[in-house]
Amino acid sequence: MTTTPEAPSAASLMTTLPGHFYTDPEIFRQEQERVFESLWFCAVRAADLDKPGAFRTVQIGRESVLVTRSRSGELRAFLNICRHRGARLCTQESGEVRRALQCPYHAWTYDLDGKLIAAPNLVKMPDVDRTAYGLVKVALREWLGYAWVCLSDEPPSFEESVIGAAVERLGDTASIEHYGTEGLALGKRVTYDVRANWKLIVENFMECYHCATIHPELTDVLPEFADGFAAQYYVGHGASFGEEVSGFTVDGSAGFDRLPEVADDQDRRYYAITIKPTVFINLVPDHVILHRMFPLAEDRTVVECDWLYAPEVVASGVDLTKSVELFHRVNEQDFEACERTQPAMASRAYRGGGVLVPTEHHIGQFHEWLTARLGHE
Repeated sequence: MTTTPEAPSAASLMTTLPGHFYTDPEIFRQEQERVFESLWFCAVRAADLDKPGAFRTVQIGRESVLVTRSRSGELRAFLNICRHRGARLCTQESGEVRRALQCPYHAWTYDLDGKLIAAPNLVKMPDVDRTAYGLVKVALREWLGYAWVCLSDEPPSFEESVIGAAVERLGDTASIEHYGTEGLALGKRVTYDVRANWKLIVENFMECYHCATIHPELTDVLPEFADGFAAQYYVGHGASFGEEVSGFTVDGSAGFDRLPEVADDQDRRYYAITIKPTVFINLVPDHVILHRMFPLAEDRTVVECDWLYAPEVVASGVDLTKSVELFHRVNEQDFEACERTQPAMASRAYRGGGVLVPTEHHIGQFHEWLTARLGHE
């Protein structure tokens, strides 16, 4: 008979979540209900829906959510479900309709504000309330140029739970507003299909104990990361570029002009922000990198990463390769590490979890937050 080895106690070490939190379908179901479907979720870049009728569908927890732009130019979000018999309204990930959204099953048709406007024989059913039988609305807020949605009937305060995360990290809202993210243009988007639990990706992003081991290009640009202290460890702290580094590029060569409102004390620094549950924001003087995670299973997470630049930089057609390549390599290195870790979560050696060293102790706060959300305190 085999037994689970017991880890020796040490005052410097802190225990992690046990392994089944990363492998158990029931835990993932609870996360879908109490985390992804209850909190604000960054769904769509607003500029991607650039005209009335443009839409995108995204998977949030167990629900497919449809985000579209109305005739008046406002973004709207609905559950992607026809009110007649429950068919998926839009089956494509993205697209554009001319005037209305029509169910491909029985042709129930909705305007871009979600109201039922047509259906076979609808005129013979005058008692049907076309507003009451419209699409189910989802709360939506715009911030940093993205549409954030919340499936909860009573969404938490956006100012406290989303904007507040940036304030907690940077010390004030002005520090992130200086980057003018909502006015930046998309230079590059890469989608990664990661065979790992979403929490492993969050934990990886929050710490830099691994940076010296797997991120040689990043530590060349940000030498202090080689010491294992993450940029998120201190409120308001941004990691300094190396003395010989000219820009946040794969070889340290010059990037682009500093974004116009970035303050002098933010220049030549990198800031990282985690907005729970599924968003990472990376701020450097000449661009912003934003990750959105879409957890699809207990062992699969799709990550969509956007590189955002001043509009004139993108419009000029200048080569962005060296700028994009640095964090693309970081992403690939991180996701490979997470995929290497995922199988071990089911090992008997990890039944009781692992440990956090002192520079990782802030990850313990993430674990406490999650277990409180799940009611596992």
